[in-house]
Amino acid sequence: MKTFQSLGLYGASVITTLTAQNVQRVANVLKVPTDFIEEKIDLILEDLPVEYCKTGMLYSEDIVNVVSKKIKEYDLKLIVDPVMVAGSGDTLSENNMVIAMKKKLLKKALLVTPNVYEAEILSNININDKHDAIVAAEKIGKLCDVVITGGHLDGNNILYNGKISVMNGELIETNNTHGSGCSFSAAVTSYLCLGNNLFNSIKKSDEFIKKSIKYGHYGTLDQFWNIK
Repeated sequence: MKTFQSLGLYGASVITTLTAQNVQRVANVLKVPTDFIEEKIDLILEDLPVEYCKTGMLYSEDIVNVVSKKIKEYDLKLIVDPVMVAGSGDTLSENNMVIAMKKKLLKKALLVTPNVYEAEILSNININDKHDAIVAAEKIGKLCDVVITGGHLDGNNILYNGKISVMNGELIETNNTHGSGCSFSAAVTSYLCLGNNLFNSIKKSDEFIKKSIKYGHYGTLDQFWNIK
């Protein structure tokens, strides 16, 4: 939500799962009832002219199913951030969630934005280097366009949208990256809303996240947000 606001957009959220966590660990997970999720989606779309949406932590098969149903009902343009594992290593999904996501949600998506670990789960391929990531991206790309984010690939994003593009980047040495994947997918969604094509949306989002990490504590506002 902060990413949407910082890029000049008004975002609305539907909470699907509550977590008791900090940046070190996840202690507990509480699912929101699916009928409540469905009602919330209906009320937001009754009130606001939503064109693009992104998903984050969906946790379970039944939540994926209701979100997928609503995406189809309202013909929304969808970005999927396949949140499955917290940065601390804790699981953020039930077993059947991944199967449901691949079967129901990714086929409706414009783009999915996994990190290396999520890409391994989606592709069933162990990713040890850039070549492995390319093979995984091509496999996931049979469902929808994919960008494997580069935090574990020396800062390089691997995009597949009919062909492979290796988007070379800079890896910033820091431990303060909690939430960067969520912010990245929100930024891609934002730049698409602002009229950019997919490649430029990903490129600008990568710059946005790297500036956020680099200047988040010490930079000026001009340094932080000056991405046109």
